[in-house]
Amino acid sequence: MNILTKSFIAIFTLNVLVVTGHAALPDPGMQIEKGRTALVVTDPQNDFLSPKGVTWGVVGKSVEANNTVENIETLFKTAKANSIPVFVSPHYYFPHDHGWKFGGALETLMHNIGMFDRKAPLSVEDFEGSGADWLKRYKPYINDGHTIVTSPHKVYGPETNDLVLQLRKQGIDKIILAGMSANLCTESHMRELIEQGFEVAVVSDATAAAQVEEGDGYAAALVNFRYIANTVWTTKEARQLMQGK
Repeated sequence: MNILTKSFIAIFTLNVLVVTGHAALPDPGMQIEKGRTALVVTDPQNDFLSPKGVTWGVVGKSVEANNTVENIETLFKTAKANSIPVFVSPHYYFPHDHGWKFGGALETLMHNIGMFDRKAPLSVEDFEGSGADWLKRYKPYINDGHTIVTSPHKVYGPETNDLVLQLRKQGIDKIILAGMSANLCTESHMRELIEQGFEVAVVSDATAAAQVEEGDGYAAALVNFRYIANTVWTTKEARQLMQGK
């Protein structure tokens, strides 16, 4: 049984448990309230979501299976159309970050392959179209002058950037969470936001993850989303709820 098959089985099993009413865990849910709710998207960048990105060889199948690129765009578009604030938490590495003396497995790999690299904190030299840049189709939503782009997180979670501060300053305490990648930055953001007292709804098909010999990151994340988040939505469900339906 290959990794992709295992991922589909995990998703199917979770869905069956919920639909048949035999889920062991409750679904607390989350109500969208204008002025208190925001869309947060982690790492909507080329290195994760473009076939030319440095991780496409391991994330591409998951991105395509989930329709992730299109689903993230649906969330951007729906949030903008319904006056729901949008926050983007990006991942950038600058030359000084490559001087770190140690790192975890995926963290080390990202440094080795030049993932999310930029020339300098105050320079956008060679940024346009690079792996660190936004996916082109997202730029109208992110560069509209209203989206809040936080300082970069450096490992996986928002503990190293100003996302929580920016959310608090806008009076936000409910999060619709999407982006890349499922078991790394997205899950880490979910965990920290929950710890910080936010309600979090994760959009399960607006993310994806690496599928490698050691395991399927997406299948692993689905379990933890269900265990930890206030609720888990599909893009279709999130869109309807954001529209007030």
